[in-house]
Amino acid sequence: MKINLSPTRMDAALTLEKQGDVLIINGEAFDFAPLAEGHTLPRAAVSCVWLVSDVTRIGGVIHLTLLLPHGAQAPQSRLFPLPLNLTADGPVELPDYNSPAPQTEDQA
Repeated sequence: MKINLSPTRMDAALTLEKQGDVLIINGEAFDFAPLAEGHTLPRAAVSCVWLVSDVTRIGGVIHLTLLLPHGAQAPQSRLFPLPLNLTADGPVELPDYNSPAPQTEDQA
């Protein structure tokens, strides 16, 4: 599964998990197994606010784009994320939502 990420400033959490051709987004499962090779599932056919593209299967790989929420102090890795090429099942690690707050001398 190849997931492109579209960074968007919003106060929302996003969790992803992959199980075969099923993508679990914030606990809701989206099963793309029926999508045949070379076919496209229109964005409008999937009831998911996080999905911002059509879903296609190319070379056996599902391709899609999701919104990636970020905080006001998001690190570059969240603002300019690399595509996710998921081969293993399980939880998907996303870049940090915000950069860690700098420590002051009182905190050091």
